[in-house]
Order: sequence, then C-alpha cells, then structure tokens
Amino acid sequence: MDVSISSWFVILLAAIAANLPFVNERLFGVIPLPRQTKPLWLRLLELLVLYFAVRGAGYMLEAQAGNVFPQGWEFYAITACLFLVLAYPGFVFRYLRRRHG
Repeated sequence: MDVSISSWFVILLAAIAANLPFVNERLFGVIPLPRQTKPLWLRLLELLVLYFAVRGAGYMLEAQAGNVFPQGWEFYAITACLFLVLAYPGFVFRYLRRRHG
C-alpha cells in the first residue's frame, strides 16, 4: 500500500472510530447493552480503547511500509488531542444538539 494512501486510511479510520461511541447505543458498535442509553463514562472509555486500536493500526501500516520511527511523548499527546478533535462532531450530535419535539 502506498504511504499516502495508508496515511489517508488511518485518518479516515480515526474519524470513524472517534465518532463511533457517540452515534450508537451499542458497545463498540456491536455488543448490545442492557441499558437503554450508554453513560458518558462508558463512551469515554470506549473512545480511549478505540484510540489505542487506531494507533495500533497506524503502527502496523508504518511497519509494513518500512522503518518504524521512534516517537516521544509529544507525538502521543498530539495524536490523542487530534483524536478528541475528531470526536467533536459525534459529541455535539449526542449531547449539544437541541432536540425538537
């Protein structure tokens, strides 16, 4: 896979994974829960797990492309913040959108 295509794939995967906890009531989009709605703490925990899953997918694609470069804490802080920014539309859809009716 081309490096440019794999980069765009990781960005698209991150955008989908960041919004997944907020757009459905199932755990990871698959497992039904006994409660009608997921609590916020469970959505944030799911967001954290999905961040590590996307990070692992990015690492695997980087390893497949060639050299894996060592990263410092700054890289992980920036990618975590970017993941939270990508989750903002789903958060707005779930909690800040005004419901009419």
